[in-house]
Amino acid sequence: MRLLHFFLVLTISCAAYSQQMEIGLFHNKKISQVKIVPVKGDYELYGDTTFLSTIIQGEEITIRNSGNSVSAELKDSAYRGFGELKLIPKINNSSLRYTIAGAKSRLYKDGALFKASKSLLKIINLVTMNNYLSGVIESEGGGGKHIEYYKVQALMSRTYALKNLKRHSKSGFQLCDGVHCQAYHSELRYTPTINEAVLETEGKILVDSSNKLVTTYFAANCGGETCDASFVWNTSVWYVQPFIDTFCMSTRQAKWTKKIKKTVWKSFIEKKYGVFEKDLGEWFYNFEQEQRKAFYIHPSIGIPLRDLRKEFRLKSTFFSSSLEGDYVILRGKGFGHGVGLCQEGAMGMANSGYNYDQIARFYFNGVRVLDYYKDVFFQQESE
Repeated sequence: MRLLHFFLVLTISCAAYSQQMEIGLFHNKKISQVKIVPVKGDYELYGDTTFLSTIIQGEEITIRNSGNSVSAELKDSAYRGFGELKLIPKINNSSLRYTIAGAKSRLYKDGALFKASKSLLKIINLVTMNNYLSGVIESEGGGGKHIEYYKVQALMSRTYALKNLKRHSKSGFQLCDGVHCQAYHSELRYTPTINEAVLETEGKILVDSSNKLVTTYFAANCGGETCDASFVWNTSVWYVQPFIDTFCMSTRQAKWTKKIKKTVWKSFIEKKYGVFEKDLGEWFYNFEQEQRKAFYIHPSIGIPLRDLRKEFRLKSTFFSSSLEGDYVILRGKGFGHGVGLCQEGAMGMANSGYNYDQIARFYFNGVRVLDYYKDVFFQQESE
């Protein structure tokens, strides 16, 4: 019975890590049609469950919304009245080019699903986990980085994807291509090292002391000190405590400056929070933040720094302010929310000789990297 249980668990886990991901593309666009061209490999077109045609490499096909259904138009043929259309590759690692009005064309590997949604078109990339991760890592971190950085980003992104598979379930897919899931702007195009990193960490995830998937927060640059999660989302997370990070302090996004008109700053704070310049004097504008704080001026005044970041489109909440003439000058550190892994810090650690396991455990307290296949196997052996 134990042996049967082991094989069932192993089969389920293998399916989880090699599964076909469903990623909503152009999620913030209102789309009525898309032009598709296979740029590598041929594809089979299906309408619902019916085979319709083979789309050869280089051939263009237009998919559009048609009321409550979707249609496909080729050079000499048209197919209409389907609940969904699907493009399935005939060989592995095939690619499609997607072109919509008002946006640059994008390339994505593997297959695609098209559905009608409230008189618009829903586009879903059907992609293997490895191909998805490679595209995410290049979109998030760019090229030219150390392989150990790409490995830790693969670990972060794989763990995030598996933990959030139901995030967009109401929309009919698992994750989207936007930064509030994980940036996924294209297939991997320029950095083969990323694919190596994904394959070398395949099956590896980050878990807490209870073997539960960690929420893998990451941001571009923490500004030299990571942020308590409660400063951003009101709830602390025990494995992402704030600490000093010296690995990112000399990078290009470590510091920033922004000028805001005094009248604009004053108007927002007074109207939004009922806090007035006449009551605070110079403290209304002059604010020091040597270490990360959650509130502007003082917690008792009730002005969350995250609100100021959102309103004035600041790179981070880690800033000090002063009044200079008619302007409030903000001198800040870092880029992003600063919780969890600092990407530029992780790059610095990789360049200094740390491996991806060490980098992950530097930013996440009390966690471990788990190879799910081996963990299940050795657990069975010990039993």
